[in-house]
Amino acid sequence: MQTQRFDIVLTAIAPAIWGSTYLVTTEFLPPGYPLTVAMLRALPAGLLLLVVVRQMPKGTWWLRSFALGALNFSFFWAMLFVSAYRLPGGVAATVGAVQPLIVIMLSRIILGSPIRALSIVAGIAGMAGVALLVLTPKASLDPVGVAAGLAGAVSMAFGTVLSRHWAPPVSALTFTAWQLTAGGLLLVPVALLLEPSLPPLTAANLMGFGYLGLIGAAFTYVLWLRGLSRLEPSQVSPLGFLSPVTAILLGWGVLDQQLTAVQLLGIAVVFASVWMSQQAQVARRAAPARA
Repeated sequence: MQTQRFDIVLTAIAPAIWGSTYLVTTEFLPPGYPLTVAMLRALPAGLLLLVVVRQMPKGTWWLRSFALGALNFSFFWAMLFVSAYRLPGGVAATVGAVQPLIVIMLSRIILGSPIRALSIVAGIAGMAGVALLVLTPKASLDPVGVAAGLAGAVSMAFGTVLSRHWAPPVSALTFTAWQLTAGGLLLVPVALLLEPSLPPLTAANLMGFGYLGLIGAAFTYVLWLRGLSRLEPSQVSPLGFLSPVTAILLGWGVLDQQLTAVQLLGIAVVFASVWMSQQAQVARRAAPARA
């Protein structure tokens, strides 16, 4: 039990750090280059990790690495940015928060994991908590933006479940290197075709790219994929609710944004949903023992 708690806490560090992405992007990076930023976040970090691990995929793992790189990075990040540009941030975050529920369904289909009522309740509560955190009364819906948000959630959900299902015969560090490199390579032609060249980069820009690549991608995805190798996907995915919590707290602490009573309630609901999702797995493991 202590080992599993350690695994949960270590895995939770990843989405907590991802919550700093908005702050770093808006304060340190040139605006208007979402696909280029995504590519520069993934590819250099992946290549650096490949130099460290010195191990390339073999056989079927070439195809699997590119498939997972597309699901977890290329397609997911592209849809995320489309959603963010076409929807108010609160709506985009709330649409994306459906991902844990999709993971529960896919885990049932692909892994044969049972669906527990508490997991469903936790997923719905998490969506509600995110909505309380980020939605505003003036939020509007755009069909393309909503579709992109849902597509991104489905993509990341498939990547999450398949990362556990395929169980690579390598370390989480190596698995991360393969996926980041593949995802970054897939983004290169898209960024070159759809976006103009970057302007001359400042020291602040380089710091931002370095942080997003080394910390926000390489370090965090090693923790995330390590967690997926040791925990159930339906246990890992709800930890993603911690990302908007971090974003809100950083906005309050660093950018001097106001923190309302509704947002405080949202934070409490998010933490409750994460706790419920972990309890659902505890109940699942205890059930065979009682039988």
